[in-house]
Amino acid sequence: MKKVLVLNSGSSSLKYQLFDVNGDDYKVLAKGLSERIGIDGSKIKIKYASGNKREVETALPSHEEALREVFKLLQDGAIADLGEITVVGHRVVHGGEIFKHSALIDDKALQDIADLSALAPLHNPAAVIGIKAVRSILPNVPQVAVFDTAFHQTMPREAYLYGLPWEQYEKHHIRRYGAHGTSHRYIAQEMEKILGKGKKLVVCHLGNGASLSAINDGVCIDTSMGFTPLSGIVMGSRCGDVDAYVPLHLMKTQGLSVDEVNNLLNKQSGMLGLTGYPDMREVESDYLAGKPQSVMAMEVYVYNVVRYIGSYMAAMQGLDAIAFTAGIGENSPILRQLVMEKLAFLGIKVNHEANEVHGKFAEVSTEGSKVRCFVVPTDEEVMIARDSLALL
Repeated sequence: MKKVLVLNSGSSSLKYQLFDVNGDDYKVLAKGLSERIGIDGSKIKIKYASGNKREVETALPSHEEALREVFKLLQDGAIADLGEITVVGHRVVHGGEIFKHSALIDDKALQDIADLSALAPLHNPAAVIGIKAVRSILPNVPQVAVFDTAFHQTMPREAYLYGLPWEQYEKHHIRRYGAHGTSHRYIAQEMEKILGKGKKLVVCHLGNGASLSAINDGVCIDTSMGFTPLSGIVMGSRCGDVDAYVPLHLMKTQGLSVDEVNNLLNKQSGMLGLTGYPDMREVESDYLAGKPQSVMAMEVYVYNVVRYIGSYMAAMQGLDAIAFTAGIGENSPILRQLVMEKLAFLGIKVNHEANEVHGKFAEVSTEGSKVRCFVVPTDEEVMIARDSLALL
């Protein structure tokens, strides 16, 4: 048996899961979160396999100190000795065009991740900090970087290029990269077990951040997020696709600064902007009650999802299955129903009883539907752990 630690470093947070791996069995020994690192009121939360939980309020001046405190808690109830850790896997948001797959972290890889910070200024620097913290505490333990963008690197150039001057791509690397790739890849692998190889699949990763991808025989050929995670469908607080001139119009006519426009598009738009609700569950509740603003917003959201599914069906010249995943995709029967009903022309029929599922695997279309629909819970941490062991 091997033990794999998976880390997701944010600018002031550190999420972690410790796996005990026996063959294909990945058992979670402990998981938790260090929050408010470098800020007053910092704390660490942990949940052990036994179900026991602890929350410790302590000063966490740096990610390294946070990791040291995490290791103390892990040794209290999940692992006897840090020497048992086989490998540490890191979620890294942006791999640019350098990383088409997960990678063992050496000095060059670490520098490349740091250099790509211009493409993910909120995320890659935090990953670098997390990697360096592990190096300091566990210098002899190998580390692996698993990139959100890597799975989408198989997109053909007609899918990832923008109609900008060529030098913007060649010199400044402006193109479609996508996101949530680790989740999309996990779902693609799980669906291959069900459908077999050679199938055409659309994965709908629907959470507060949301993206869809077109996957043909296990290979991504298109995805809805672009240069940043702002584009694609309407999301929780992100606008999704808008005319590229809209930000300029806001700056010219309303006198908004770059930072104000960025905040408006990323944090004040989407379902929050349309309804005032930051949580899709509140939107759904009002939708079911027939409140006009939420009815309108839900119609916009469903239309966005259906439009992307239709375009991906055209890109792949067919469609065998749709998979719903992530917080909304796994837990919103009404949303899945509305999407499937809009796609009834494809021969999809809703299995209403099966579709009541929350957070569990289910086939939610009826037997005989020409395009099969599934709920497939995602597990990005397991995907990171798998890659980390595979690269050893």
